[in-house]
Amino acid sequence: MIKIFNHYFHRRTLFQMALDMALVTAVFMVILLSMAEGGEPGSALVLRGLGRGLLMGVGFLAVNAALGFYDRGNAFSTTQIWARALVSFVVTGLIVVGVLLLLPLAAFYGRTEAVLGVMMVATVLLLYQVLVGQTLTTRLTRRKVLVYGTGSRALMVGERVKRPSSNADLVGYFASPNEREHQVSTFGTLDDSQSLTDVVREAGVDEIVVALSERRGGSMPMRELLDCKLSGVKVVDIATYFEQTAGQIRLDAMSAGWLIFGDGFNQGFLRTTVKRLFDIVCALVLLLLASPVMLVTALAIRLESPGGILYRQERVGLEGKPFDVVKFRSMRSDAEKDGVPRWATAGDSRVTRVGKVIRKLRIDELPQLLSVLLGHMSLVGPRPERPYFVEKLTQEIPFYAVRHSVKPGVTGWAQVSYQYGSSQEDTINKLQYDLYYVKNHSLFLDLVILFETVGVVLTGKGAQ
Repeated sequence: MIKIFNHYFHRRTLFQMALDMALVTAVFMVILLSMAEGGEPGSALVLRGLGRGLLMGVGFLAVNAALGFYDRGNAFSTTQIWARALVSFVVTGLIVVGVLLLLPLAAFYGRTEAVLGVMMVATVLLLYQVLVGQTLTTRLTRRKVLVYGTGSRALMVGERVKRPSSNADLVGYFASPNEREHQVSTFGTLDDSQSLTDVVREAGVDEIVVALSERRGGSMPMRELLDCKLSGVKVVDIATYFEQTAGQIRLDAMSAGWLIFGDGFNQGFLRTTVKRLFDIVCALVLLLLASPVMLVTALAIRLESPGGILYRQERVGLEGKPFDVVKFRSMRSDAEKDGVPRWATAGDSRVTRVGKVIRKLRIDELPQLLSVLLGHMSLVGPRPERPYFVEKLTQEIPFYAVRHSVKPGVTGWAQVSYQYGSSQEDTINKLQYDLYYVKNHSLFLDLVILFETVGVVLTGKGAQ
């Protein structure tokens, strides 16, 4: 894993993005040079062409990010890859045409070959994404992982490593002499007659994850772990492993000391000011672009069922302070006529027909942009919850109140990483993603989340 602006990326992801960018730019430059008139093209034309090629590459990366090609948790089937690649083909073609129309080059102007060049770019990208992008990068960046421990935590790490999306091979589990809990298979346990250092060297291990259920004196061979680290093997604890590979901070694998003495959870005037300016600009732009959709939605709600178009509801914001959130009404006006708050569930009968559509496309969230302009919310942050649930969850779930150290958001890391929560178990899982965001939030991570939100809207993932 590589950390960029407080957010962890797979080496595979960065390698694939670099290849994508290079391929887009290279193919465009080849076409440009082959179509240039008058022999050797001038340096000015080459530089302007390179700038446009890079612009197309950025557009291609944005499209693929929205389609989930760079999502660490995705393991698409062949059909899903082809479907997303076709969408990438169409949208990337439109981007290339748009760049050439808005920023024309002399070599392309008025030439039918320009259309063929655009189709060539899109075709190469399509074939690359399907035939190469999902296989070559996986082979080149695969690593071997050894889990130190044999208890429940070790089993949890092993199951994570064995996922297709992890891009790693599980070498096995190495038992600690003082660990009493053994839950992993005997077949997966490595021979402990050898030292840890010898096992790591012979198996060619790239990473050791320390996942002990208890850490009493003598449980960890500190000298051997240090020797492994000095020889180039990465050594991490279970909390750091899940933070880096899953984008979450596991409640069952961390402690208050890990939160206090570790890095992250940084707040400051500059970070807060930059985030606020970003929120204001983006909220204004999004409101302007979404205004036609919002008008149609308001009309549809009014025609379908009696009641208000919008509804206000008290939520808990920064530092636990209450505020009113505004959303498009997606349920019947008597959804909670008994006065008892309850989460929405799959197939909830209280949701109207229009409500099902606007929930699936996240259109019901658009009025919250007004709360962003007022300063009650941020564009990106933990989902704001109702006081009734906050009071209950704070008492039952450790560290739940930590999520209130930043402003709640219209979208967030938990929303794009986990399905809609309708139970306490779901809330715990989403909290683990919220803690990751609070610990590592930055403008760069906000941009990553916004790109992934587009993918969530396109696929309707997690809507209820």
